[in-house]
Amino acid sequence: QMTMRTYHFAGTAGIQVTLGLPRMLEIFDARKEPRTPTMTVYIKPEYRELDKVKEIAENIKEIKAKDVLLTTTLDLTDLSIRCKLNVARLKTLGIEMEKLPKIIKLRNADIELDNGYLVVTPKKKEIASLHKLKFSLMEHHIKGIKGISQVVISKNDEGEWIINTLGSNLKKVFDIEGVDIYRTTTNNIFEVRDVLGIEAARNAIVQQATYTMEEQGLEVDIRYIMLLADTMTRRGGIRAVGRYGISGQKASVLVRASFEETKKHFIAAAMSGEKDDFNGIIENIMVNQVAPIGTGAFDLVGSLPSAEALKTGRKKAKKTPAKKPKKKAAKTAKKK
Repeated sequence: QMTMRTYHFAGTAGIQVTLGLPRMLEIFDARKEPRTPTMTVYIKPEYRELDKVKEIAENIKEIKAKDVLLTTTLDLTDLSIRCKLNVARLKTLGIEMEKLPKIIKLRNADIELDNGYLVVTPKKKEIASLHKLKFSLMEHHIKGIKGISQVVISKNDEGEWIINTLGSNLKKVFDIEGVDIYRTTTNNIFEVRDVLGIEAARNAIVQQATYTMEEQGLEVDIRYIMLLADTMTRRGGIRAVGRYGISGQKASVLVRASFEETKKHFIAAAMSGEKDDFNGIIENIMVNQVAPIGTGAFDLVGSLPSAEALKTGRKKAKKTPAKKPKKKAAKTAKKK
């Protein structure tokens, strides 16, 4: 914690990604949504030409209505919104102008085309609702995957084209033709669990934590991180390590109190009449008892002789001479 920079953004192919201590907190606190969700999209071999990669990137990036509009005018006389369409942009995206009114669906509003203009007329003739309708129109999703606000095409160390995104939706990306589903990854661990399962989420925790450490120049044995990842995912879900997760859910009252919120745990245990059986290691060390590990993991029961019996046994052993081994009799019989 002292070594890692507190707030650090690393530029991955032009996309700012949260790293350092905030990223470690996201991983081990099991945050539902990372601060900067990203994906690394790999392409199948038959789609690795630059033109095809650009086409895949356009299908991934979210296109909103404001991306295909040149100007927006509020007509206060007719109480309508007139938007001039970017025809060249629509052709590039492969969106037919005639289908645009069907794609954009707004509540309590009628949409129609008029000589290259998109005219939106609210059903309620109110000036106050006109501005809200304009905002809803500009932010309306018309193509791509929702939440993918930025897409960058670059080459990796092996010389193949990959797509880095700002925003994550692994399930929708897998449905796009040309995407290599076996190598495409995301830094959203909960999304990995929902799409690929808990084992893949466990591997994502290991990979993300290891990458964050290495980016800071820290060398941590991967087995420590694997142990944390196993503990977080062993019940089939993803649990946080902190006070509201693994550390705050242990059976022993003393162990829970030794981590954080000591008074809270003692009061809650006293009110519910909770009992601590001292079955673990930490609670026994806290009260200076032998921990149930190693030689303390079992009780040795046996009948041992007294000190006097041992002394008399040694004296008898000294007085009794050792028996000499008998010599073998020589063979006297002769062969006839």
